[in-house]
Amino acid sequence: MSEQTSKTVIVRELGLVPYEPIWQSMVEFTNERDESTADEFWLLEHERVFTQGQAGKAEHVLAPGDIPVVQVDRGGQVTYHGPGQLVCYLLLNIKRLGIGARELVSTIEQSIVELLQSYDLDAYPRSDAPGVYLPSKVFAVEAKVAQIGLRIRKGSSFHGLSLNVDMDLEPFQRINPCGYQGMAVTTMSLELDGVESNTVRTKLEALLFKNLSYNARFHKQDWD
Repeated sequence: MSEQTSKTVIVRELGLVPYEPIWQSMVEFTNERDESTADEFWLLEHERVFTQGQAGKAEHVLAPGDIPVVQVDRGGQVTYHGPGQLVCYLLLNIKRLGIGARELVSTIEQSIVELLQSYDLDAYPRSDAPGVYLPSKVFAVEAKVAQIGLRIRKGSSFHGLSLNVDMDLEPFQRINPCGYQGMAVTTMSLELDGVESNTVRTKLEALLFKNLSYNARFHKQDWD
């Protein structure tokens, strides 16, 4: 393994994609990687899907209707992915980075908070529930704006974060988001009266790059 590999991240922009093929690709990537494999960020949006984590309880899926429910191998309970939500999967050798799972979660939360603060949104993490929250101007209560769910295998992470940028929130009413009954969920667009999705994606990528201490990155479209 070279020092350059340990400080380099490949960024793949995958567009709007179904959930299950990407999940299987994450598993395969993690199973096949070795010490010479560079880390990767996968930036994308998903077609509509509910994903239920390893500890997920069926009672938190209230009325999925026409949206599929997929049992997955990340931590956490049930959440929703759909168009207009920015997803970043973090396929990282955290042992090589010299960080543990808790520090990785904190770094992800810090990056999202810094992003939202750049839009003058007073965002913060919570010690009792991973993710990022803010005092919603729309709902007049605390609302969740970003979700985090990870899996660590053989010193490497996969899965990652989802940030509600400009999406339909109705499907969140069909579940107890992240296992919390009545939890309010919001989007950046609602709180800001509009937002430019490409700018959000660029800012989030840059903050993760900085906060995880990489010094080089290469952009790739799809799997080229």
